[in-house]
Amino acid sequence: MPRTTSDLIVERLLEWGVDTCFGICGDAVNGFFEALRTHPQMRFVHVRHEEYAAMAAVGYAKFTGRPAACVATSGPGALHLMNGLYDAKIDGAPVLAITGMTYHDLVGTHFLQDVDNDKVLEPACVFSERVMGPAHAVAVTDRAVRAALQRRAPAHLTIPIDIQSWTEEQDTVSEKNVPGHTSTAGQRHVQVPAEDDIMRAAELLNSCARVAVLAGAGARFGAGELVEQVAETLGAPIAKAGLGKDAVPDDSPLCTGGIGFIGTRASQWAMENCDGFLIVGSSTPFYDFWPEPGQARAVQIDVAGDRIGMRYPVEVGLCGDAGATLARLLPMLRVRQDRSFAERARELYDEWWRLQQRRAADPAVPMKPQAVTCALSELIPDGTILTGDAGTVSSWGSRVMLRRGMQFSFSGTLCSMGSALPYAVGAQIAYPDRPVIAVVGDGGLTMCLGELATLTQHRLPVKVIVLRNDTLGLEVWEQNAYLGNPQYACDLSPVDFVKIAEGCGLKGFHVAEGGRVRDVLAQALAHDGPALVECLVDPYEPPFGETVKPSQVAKLVQAYARGEKAAAPMAANLLAPGRPALSPGVARHGDDLGAYTRP
Repeated sequence: MPRTTSDLIVERLLEWGVDTCFGICGDAVNGFFEALRTHPQMRFVHVRHEEYAAMAAVGYAKFTGRPAACVATSGPGALHLMNGLYDAKIDGAPVLAITGMTYHDLVGTHFLQDVDNDKVLEPACVFSERVMGPAHAVAVTDRAVRAALQRRAPAHLTIPIDIQSWTEEQDTVSEKNVPGHTSTAGQRHVQVPAEDDIMRAAELLNSCARVAVLAGAGARFGAGELVEQVAETLGAPIAKAGLGKDAVPDDSPLCTGGIGFIGTRASQWAMENCDGFLIVGSSTPFYDFWPEPGQARAVQIDVAGDRIGMRYPVEVGLCGDAGATLARLLPMLRVRQDRSFAERARELYDEWWRLQQRRAADPAVPMKPQAVTCALSELIPDGTILTGDAGTVSSWGSRVMLRRGMQFSFSGTLCSMGSALPYAVGAQIAYPDRPVIAVVGDGGLTMCLGELATLTQHRLPVKVIVLRNDTLGLEVWEQNAYLGNPQYACDLSPVDFVKIAEGCGLKGFHVAEGGRVRDVLAQALAHDGPALVECLVDPYEPPFGETVKPSQVAKLVQAYARGEKAAAPMAANLLAPGRPALSPGVARHGDDLGAYTRP
């Protein structure tokens, strides 16, 4: 039977090892869906919204390092992909997007859903091209896949509806299009910096007395153990950017947890007191939590040379693969006998974690978010994949303690709400035998409720943990602490997520008491199938209580003076026993905050 344009594209994707596709059918892409139907080797996952098709593909890529495809119809379908594709581009995930277009001879005639997808999606992709027919299909698919893999970013092909079904016999081939001129030959490239640059980096780090290491997304997929070995040699604490959380286990002896807004006091102390700084694969936007410029001599390792020196005035830039570069650097480093800097940082980390446990044990109802964090840290099985979301839940989800062999990711730079659930869909499709848990907020989950039905439809045993506080909690804190304004437009009407989950075919649980949360979570995790746990939590527990800056606390006090309706509980939580000792910002303004806790 003659092959169509769509057949050729699907078969070429399979040759490249791209065997999973997330999406929704539609009239302008149904020719491509016929190729999906006749090629069952390509697993198709039917989602409920195109945005989350792209997000699921991002999740798949982030946890495997391999690309998946997402497919959508013309016009609105293609436009809905944009948010997920930008998430992939910004966080460095290889994704292939396929979209439909109107008929090839009606493009630009104001016909139904007539959108130039190749142009519209171009800013979100490193390659975006219109497929012109069967003779064009294989070569342009090869270009798209190579671009996605080489540049760790999304690539896009759009196909007019009639061209999708054209057969090879219906097309003409130019004399320049030599048959078989492309291939799927491998393109793995491991870049290593020049030897003299590595030597200069070693000399710099050896000359410093108190080195701090920051591990980011570039330290994932094999470089994490080398980060630990380098840190052990230098006696250096390891802080982690959000996207580098799973690069080094949280129980690693030198780990001090996250950095930035959602970080720990221990990591912040290490940044404030280091005189040497090794940045491994991170360009986190929270570089205002890094050492002050000029405070520390710095080395940066990044595979993207244009990111070196972008966040900090480093002296030595090492443009290369993190694992390969660290392997060359390690033998040149001297073992530091004085371990006091790392030991003090780890002491602060342990003290910080004890504070989280004390907050978790607070008997108030609704419970503190830390009750969920601490319980999950004890309960999650080996090999768990954890996905996080944007909002205050970013803090609580990122503080779940990961052991070796576990994975974590979230929309780290785009910070897109509603990403945790489709990420979990992609992760569970990629790893059907591993536990997958999505930690979401109520604001984010209400954006993508339809994907609960996706879990049931595809029998994906994902566990969804919803921290419900009936507010856009992060915006409350940001409006207060960043601008000094009382909260506005942050309230959410309550949603019964248990009923919605059960209506979608999931097992639903509800818990509001810290004393019960461990047992309820254990029941949900043991359930054979998808489940959702609605955790009612205190909306006014600060997500940045230990890292908030003095200037931000001053803004909080300003917001309280201007009429912030939740000033009393917010101030009381900031001043909770043990927190001022770990938070210079809170301690400096303790008396001002205390004025709002008194009747």
